[in-house]
Amino acid sequence: MIDRTILKDLRKWAVSNPRKPLILRGARQVGKTTVVDIFSKEFDQYIYLNLEKDFDTEFFKRKLPAREVLQAIAIDKGVNITAGRTLIFLDEIQNSAEAVTMLRYFFEDTPEYFFIAAGSLLEIMLENKKISFPVGRVTYLYMYPLTFSEFTKAVGEKQALKYLFQIPCPEFANFKLYKLFHLYTLVGGMPEAVSKYIETQDIVSLGSVYKDLITAYIDDAGKYARTKQFAHILRYAIESVPFEAGRRIKFEGFHQSNYRYREMAESMRSLERAMLIRIIYPTTSVKPPLIPDYRKSPRLQYLDTGLLNFQVQLQKYFYQYNDLHAFYQGILAEHIAYQEIIGTDNSADSKPAFWVREKRQSNAEVDYLLQYKNLLIPVEIKAGKSGTLRSLHQFVDAADHNYAIRLYAGSLKIEKTKTLSGKSFILLNLPYFLAGQLNNYADWFVKQNNKKES
Repeated sequence: MIDRTILKDLRKWAVSNPRKPLILRGARQVGKTTVVDIFSKEFDQYIYLNLEKDFDTEFFKRKLPAREVLQAIAIDKGVNITAGRTLIFLDEIQNSAEAVTMLRYFFEDTPEYFFIAAGSLLEIMLENKKISFPVGRVTYLYMYPLTFSEFTKAVGEKQALKYLFQIPCPEFANFKLYKLFHLYTLVGGMPEAVSKYIETQDIVSLGSVYKDLITAYIDDAGKYARTKQFAHILRYAIESVPFEAGRRIKFEGFHQSNYRYREMAESMRSLERAMLIRIIYPTTSVKPPLIPDYRKSPRLQYLDTGLLNFQVQLQKYFYQYNDLHAFYQGILAEHIAYQEIIGTDNSADSKPAFWVREKRQSNAEVDYLLQYKNLLIPVEIKAGKSGTLRSLHQFVDAADHNYAIRLYAGSLKIEKTKTLSGKSFILLNLPYFLAGQLNNYADWFVKQNNKKES
């Protein structure tokens, strides 16, 4: 079993007061059931209910009070729920409207027990059945594919992991961490693929894992599509998304199709609710709040870069180049950086933000905006060890601060420089394997500068 950092969040939830039932959100096969099973080892009793099975849903159809429902479950499962701490996991909860409703009464009437609920296609199925979680009576955590730090730990690279978390990261660790990050980008973060790679050390053997995952996602389309036509559009979207991932898209005629805006936009939003993709709209803001501009073309983020590599057949290029920007037009480096940024925050269903300025004479686009306290810090993910920073300069010129960050295939360093128009600013250059630690480095960066000025 692969150790996941979300276990820390689960432990925080377990000691929270008041402790609400927890809804664990995430795409199919990101490891929700496995992580709860690992977490259950920290309890005296554990009750697992699979609400895809009619037998387990029957407990909730009897319209009994919350405490009596628990007693009925405990008797059936042969568990003494009065002896120590008891965790109850309601898996695939979207199949039982009664179980969703019961979460409110579990919170109000049986606060001494620990309740976690999860399910595949959770939000879509609940929406189709017109079911909603009791407002103010539940809390949420979000689960994503493995991050780079989780992957590094899983493959047994303890020393590399130590230096990954050391701020600033020592330069002598760069070679190893770049090598591991390229492997992580190749394999991806889906738990089954990572486990298979650890077992076989063979990239080719992962093909069957990726195929099974993609088949499962395509089969899911039939479960939540209202009509056969909608199911067909969903399948087309699932199969086409990897080829457009990392790019700005238009819904009308998506991926050279004949589909209209409305039907493709609805399909893509369904995939977003299933947490297979992120539709990321740009902003024109240079200071908080970050306000997305829905009139502009969004960027498309796929669930996992490993799946993307397999579907677009990029795997062979990993053995030809040392820099992620050296192939696929640099899109892959940006995509994995976004995946890292999203995956490091389990408390939110987060969407990274990018910045645009679109004018007739010239356009500018900054890859990512990092919100640090009351600042929006521009982050560019650049080709190789160099590359122009024209768009970043335009953001710095418009901003009321002088901080900027570049993720690239080089060493960690801070430099004082100027925009093309002459404004002085401070640039933090970070190896792109540190994308998942941008928040920590922004804090370190600003504090380092404040020390020098004081």
